Amino acid sequence: MTDTELASDLVVHAARLVRAVRRELELPAGTRIISLLDEHGQLGITQLADLDRCSQPTMSAAVAQLVESGWVSKAPNPADARGTVVTLSDSGRAELGRVRRLHGERVAALVDAHPDLTTEDLATAVAVLRGILQEGTP
Repeated sequence: MTDTELASDLVVHAARLVRAVRRELELPAGTRIISLLDEHGQLGITQLADLDRCSQPTMSAAVAQLVESGWVSKAPNPADARGTVVTLSDSGRAELGRVRRLHGERVAALVDAHPDLTTEDLATAVAVLRGILQEGTP
């Protein structure tokens, strides 16, 4: 197999794994948004909508629910008085940690249940994905 074919398989199987784990676990709405805030820091509604590939009104409604749950806060944007910035709260960070633990437990169980896979295989997969996604990588 060529590097391109292997890389394509990596993308396909990583996406399938994420979908399979999400289907099995009942996760709260808004997990993607708090994950984006964890990854990028505080963002405006428009930036969040762009990252999530949804409309600004859809993102505004989702953020309002997250504010109500206490997972994020909204404040006026100091650089643009017309906008707001959304910030992940300690409660949102704790919820994201809980969701990530659930994901990790499920994937670890899948690896444990597979007779040909080892912890070292899992570590290699993580190292590959982390390396690809590392900030500053072209």
